[in-house]
Amino acid sequence: MPDVSFENLLVVALIAFVVPTALGFAPALRVPSVVVEIAAGVVLGPTVLGWVRVDDVVAVLAALGLGFLLFLAGLEIDLRALGGRTLRVSGLGYVVTIVLGLAVGFGLQAAGWVRSGLLVAIALSATSLGLVVPVLKDAGAERTTVGRLTVTAATLADFAAVVLLSLFFSATGDTGTTVALLAAFVVLAAAVGFAVTRAGRSMRLGDVLVRLQDTTAEVRVRAAVVLFVAFVALAGRFGIETILGAFVAGAVVGTVDRDASSHPHFRTKLEGLGYGFLVPVFFVSSGIRLDLGGLFASPAAAARVPVLLLALLAVRGLPALLYRRTLDGRSTLAAALLQATSLPFVVAATQIGVATGAMSAVTAAALVCAGVLSVLVFPAVALGLLRGGADHAAATPDEAMTAALPGPASAARDD
Repeated sequence: MPDVSFENLLVVALIAFVVPTALGFAPALRVPSVVVEIAAGVVLGPTVLGWVRVDDVVAVLAALGLGFLLFLAGLEIDLRALGGRTLRVSGLGYVVTIVLGLAVGFGLQAAGWVRSGLLVAIALSATSLGLVVPVLKDAGAERTTVGRLTVTAATLADFAAVVLLSLFFSATGDTGTTVALLAAFVVLAAAVGFAVTRAGRSMRLGDVLVRLQDTTAEVRVRAAVVLFVAFVALAGRFGIETILGAFVAGAVVGTVDRDASSHPHFRTKLEGLGYGFLVPVFFVSSGIRLDLGGLFASPAAAARVPVLLLALLAVRGLPALLYRRTLDGRSTLAAALLQATSLPFVVAATQIGVATGAMSAVTAAALVCAGVLSVLVFPAVALGLLRGGADHAAATPDEAMTAALPGPASAARDD
């Protein structure tokens, strides 16, 4: 066996176990475990106590955790739900987000706070779909207009942010080359998805999958892992960010896995592999790597945290004003806060920025801290608003969007 140490991994695994267990004894706190995992990594890492560091073993598992996090995010995307006027309004909102993000990013770059205004704009443009959906479910609003609008906007933002990050900060360094490679990768991904879908219709193969899916073979899980690794490897071969490959792999698996009646535990098993092992390693190691010492070394550096938090709220929250003709004030504000909730993509984007030299460690730490605060504050306030108010547009989403879109149809507001 290779001469490797698992001591650091042991500490990381203990953090991953202790944090959600401890939070389970205080459910009223409603603090996402990912926030505490990052904080525990900071405290036990080199910044404070120095009890754990990111060695080769932890680094490899953290890279797999980041990829699997994006894979699970892609798995949540329902391509069939993306369409009609809801998608058009969400798309318009994301355009507004990019415009605002560029203004903020290049403003901070002109002030000398950041190295790449474009990277900051992309980092601020995403929404944590995995954190938004549970809040909507807790409020019983996932099937209302505000829920559908927010989920569609978050889905589009997550997908677009991953693509933009791969497009402008890939290993090729040339945007034109990256566009060509990205187009080739998308075509190849579509071909693989089509081939997998056709193979899944084979009755003989289907019988084998059903017979072996709940045995030690776990063939469906293994097939999903093969697709995950294959798309990540292909993305690396094409010179594209591997997170895009992981995200597309999840979307392909989610599209193929439309009928789960014969394998109801498939996604639960994938989530168990990801959230039970790999993803926590990524978040804890992110906390270990976080340069809070440099961030709080001077008041000027620490001031970036509230500024970036307000920027996140403005860039992702203000586009929710497009829903104002459809939703009441409380629901609009709740949608704005949920859209501004972002942490996993912020962590991923900052790590890529530091690795490519497009972002300093201090700015990365400030962005991650802003993301942590968004996760702590925004969903809790949004949940209170959703529980205390009513969604005035309880009709079908497309009927509601008729009022939200600019034009003559928007004059017919239902009060």
